Amino acid sequence: MTTTALADIDLLHSISVTLIGEQDRRALYDKIVDAAASITGSQFATMQVLCPPDHPSGHGGQLQLLCSRGLPPEAVQFWQWVRHDALSSCGLALRRGERAIVSDFERWDEITGTEELLCFRNAGIRAAQTTPLQSRSGQLLGMISTHWSQPHQPSERVLRLLDILARTAADLLERTIAEEALRELNETLEQRVSQRTAELMAAEEQLRQSQKMEAVGQLTGGLAHDFNNLLGSISGSLELLSHRIHQGRMGEVDKHISAARSAASRAAILTHRLLAFSRRQTLEPKAVELPTLLHGMSELVQRTAGPGIRVDTLCDVALWPAFVDASQLENALLNLCNNARDAMPGGGQITLAARNLALTVHEAPQHDLAPGQYLHLSVTDTGIGIAPEVLPHVFEPFYTTKPVGQGTGLGLSMIYGFAQQSGGQVKIHSKQDEGTRVDLYLPRHSGDVAEPEQDAAKAPEIELQQGKVILLVEDEHTMRIILQETLEEQGYQVLQAGDGVVALELLRSGGDVDLLVSDVGLPGAMDGWQLAEQATAIQPALKTMFITGYVQAAGRQVLTKPFTLHAFASRVTELLADPAISQATRADATVMVKS
Repeated sequence: MTTTALADIDLLHSISVTLIGEQDRRALYDKIVDAAASITGSQFATMQVLCPPDHPSGHGGQLQLLCSRGLPPEAVQFWQWVRHDALSSCGLALRRGERAIVSDFERWDEITGTEELLCFRNAGIRAAQTTPLQSRSGQLLGMISTHWSQPHQPSERVLRLLDILARTAADLLERTIAEEALRELNETLEQRVSQRTAELMAAEEQLRQSQKMEAVGQLTGGLAHDFNNLLGSISGSLELLSHRIHQGRMGEVDKHISAARSAASRAAILTHRLLAFSRRQTLEPKAVELPTLLHGMSELVQRTAGPGIRVDTLCDVALWPAFVDASQLENALLNLCNNARDAMPGGGQITLAARNLALTVHEAPQHDLAPGQYLHLSVTDTGIGIAPEVLPHVFEPFYTTKPVGQGTGLGLSMIYGFAQQSGGQVKIHSKQDEGTRVDLYLPRHSGDVAEPEQDAAKAPEIELQQGKVILLVEDEHTMRIILQETLEEQGYQVLQAGDGVVALELLRSGGDVDLLVSDVGLPGAMDGWQLAEQATAIQPALKTMFITGYVQAAGRQVLTKPFTLHAFASRVTELLADPAISQATRADATVMVKS
C-alpha cells in the first residue's frame, strides 16, 4: 500500500471519528463542510439540504443552504435557495441526479451574461463541483459543493474521497432529518392534542351549560308548582278569614288561621330543602353519638313502618362520634327510611348500620372524599329497587317517580346537599327486585364530646329588658312592620330603617342604641355585616343580631328565616340580657350570598 493511500485512510478515519462523535447539528454541518474543503483543497465549500415538496417555506424541491465556508455574505444570500434550473454546479447536479463539475465558469456558454456568473465573479469563484448526498435507499437528501478561485478539475483520487465523505455525510444528514421530523411531529402532536383538548373542554362546557339550564328549568317548574299550591292555601285561608270576621263567624277563625300557618310551615320546609340541595342551609355541627341516635330512629321508623317491615340497627363497637348537625342527620335518615318503606309495599327489612371508616390517599378517591376518618352510615332495604335508567337522576331536584301529590322530588337532593355541606358524601346502590342501599359518609369528630345541653324547656326564664332601644334594619317593608310591632309589644323602643345608609344616619343623630337587628342582605352597596362594622365604630358597646334567609352560619347572634315571632322575641331578649355579648363579627358567621 502506497504512502498516499495510507495518508488517505488516516484522513478519512480522523474525519469519520470527528463527524460521528459530534452531537450538535450545526457543528456537524460545519465539520462536514470543513472536511470537504480539506479533501479537495478548495477555498470555498457549502452544504445544502433538499426541501420536500410540502416544505412550509414554500421552497419545496429546492436546495437550502445549511452551511458555507469562505463565501461573502452577498453570495450566501444569493445561494440561500437553489432551484432546479439554477446555472451552477448545484443546479446541474439537481437536474442530472449525479455529481456535476464546472472546471471554469468563464468557459461555460450557458452562464455567459447571467446574474449567476456575476455573483461567481464577485465571490472570486472560477470552478466548482457538487456531489449528491443520497440515503442508502437512493433518496436524494442534499449536496456537498466545493469551489475554487482558479479553474480546476478535481482528480479521481479526490472524487473517490469525496464519495466516501458523501456516504458518511448522507447517513448523518438522514439521522438529523429524522430527528428534526420527530421533533416537529412532537410539537405538532402537542399542538393538536392541546387544540383537541380545548375543543373537548368547550364541548363539555356547552353540554354542562345545557344540562344546567335543563336542571334549572326542571327546578323552577317544580318550585313554581309547589309554591303556587302553598301560596294559594295561604291566600285562600286569609281571604276566608277576612270573610268570616266580617260575617261575625268568629268560631271559624282559628280553623283558617291554622290552615294558613300550616301552609306557611310547609313552604318553610320546602325552602329548607332547596337550601339543603344548594348547600346553603344553616348547620350547627357538633359531636353526635350515633348509636343513641340510630336506635332512637329505629324505634321511630318501626312504629311508622307497620308490622310487615322489620327494622334492624347494626353499629360497630367503639363507634367514633360524628361531626354533624344532629337534627339534619335525623331528617336525612328519616327521609331515607320513608323511601325504603315505600319501596316495600309487601313488607321487608330496613337495616340502619354505622361503622368507622379510615380512608387512605389511595382509597379516598373511590368515595369522592379527601383522605381522613369518617363515619359510614347506610340505610338498606329489601324492596323493589331502582331502575338503571332512573338511578343516575335520583339526586336531581324535583325528580321523582312517585305519583303527583305524593312527593316533591327534593328528599334525596336535600340529603345530597346536606352531606356535601357537612364535608361528607352520599352514594346510592340499587338493583331491581333486590333492594337499595344508600351510603352516607360524615366526618369524624376528633375532639372531646360535650355533655348534653340543658333542656330548653327547663331553662330559667329570662327577664324582659323593657325600655331598651333597638335599631331594626330590614328592607322588606311588611316584615319590618311585623317585627317592629313584635318588639314594641315586648316593651322595647324601636328605630327602623330599610337600608344601611339610613341606619347609620339614625345612629349618628340619635341617642344610644342597645341592639342592632339587621338583615344580612340589604339594598345598595352595604350589606348587614358592613353595617355592623360601621355601626360598632360609632357606638362600640352596640350589640348586634343578624336575621337572614340565605346564609350558611350558626350561632346565637344569627337567626335564620323563616322564624316564629316568639323565637325572634326570645332571641332578642336573650342577647340583651347577656352581658358577655358585645358585637358579632364576620368570624361569628360566614356570609355566602345576600339574602
